[in-house]
Amino acid sequence: MRTYQDLFRTPEFTPLFAASCAQVASTTLNGLALATLVYAHTDSPLLAALSMFGPSFAELVGATTLLSLADRVRPRTALRLTALAGGLAGLALALPGMPLWAMFAVILALGLAGSIGGGVRYGLLNEIVPPQGYVLGRSVLNISVGAMQIAGFALGGVLLAVVSPRATLAISAALSFAAALVLWRGLSARPARASGRPSVAATWRVNRHLLATPARRAVYLAMWVPNGLVVGCEALFVPYAPGSAAALFVAAALGMLSGDLVAGRFLSPQARRRSAAPLRFLLALPYLLFVLPLGTPVAAGVVAVASVGFASTLLLQERLIALIGEDVRGQALGLHVTGMKAMQAVGATLAGLLAQYLPAGATMAVMALASLAVTALLTPALRLPSNGTPPLAAQPATAPAEQR
Repeated sequence: MRTYQDLFRTPEFTPLFAASCAQVASTTLNGLALATLVYAHTDSPLLAALSMFGPSFAELVGATTLLSLADRVRPRTALRLTALAGGLAGLALALPGMPLWAMFAVILALGLAGSIGGGVRYGLLNEIVPPQGYVLGRSVLNISVGAMQIAGFALGGVLLAVVSPRATLAISAALSFAAALVLWRGLSARPARASGRPSVAATWRVNRHLLATPARRAVYLAMWVPNGLVVGCEALFVPYAPGSAAALFVAAALGMLSGDLVAGRFLSPQARRRSAAPLRFLLALPYLLFVLPLGTPVAAGVVAVASVGFASTLLLQERLIALIGEDVRGQALGLHVTGMKAMQAVGATLAGLLAQYLPAGATMAVMALASLAVTALLTPALRLPSNGTPPLAAQPATAPAEQR
């Protein structure tokens, strides 16, 4: 499978794609409207930021407690219920008079549901497309996420100028309900990939096994840490260029979308294997230039080139799939997404703290150096042959712990 035509001819990919687009747009509208509403009521930038990004922190809680659900529930049912939960949450947040604590309780619930939904979605993608089509399919979903976020923020800005934040929340809820309908009508009923009862113990057990061997652990760390440190660079765009930060964010989005497009559509499996290491270093190397005073056009070009390196994460997912069994792929991919978001939050926090003492450009260069150092340290482990690590499969709860 090498073309988009082949991909969209694959049964069930189109409804999965359409529902994903609707949910990303819904989440973007929801976050923007909620942050606007909370800030208007509290005049607190911190609470406004937490209302917008709080679900990402809640997803980390879900990854350590609920992620075993990703492989132990029927995919169509789980995705539909997740979309319905998003719609109901949007309607609840749109109700007038809801106290602040109740709003944050709903935000926490949204994050917990999201931690399950991501694992189910990408695990299902692996079932819908043939093995050689996963990278192409995931790249298309990645591109759609970026495009829908841009469209969602643009639409949200227009809506907030025309209608109230609560009306915008209701529109986001309608998008989630539409996604639930598409999933219900477009996906076939599939059994769960793994048997057994989901539990916190099962979540911890599989997570522990996923991180137990050097080969799998290196893949996860390579997808999480360098990525998160570079996102720390992006978190300083505003203090680096207060008047043109938007241009840098757009350049980052365009570079990321271009990298995913090329890696997913035009690179052969052999070329992807050869490109993985250069792309991992490309992700951070251009940011070293920010130690110099750069004009906006040059800075935007540097950011765009660096952001092409985010495609390395897409290629590392292909390696991860080769190291795990089919019945834990939902949890394995969900762990990747949650860990990546958590490390991005850590990277942004570290960059913000360091920028209290150094100029923004110098801080970005330091974060880039740290990313390059981690990438170099992980490179030998990523060269371990995948056939030396048997694919991980779900094990009964009584199985002994895997040797480290």
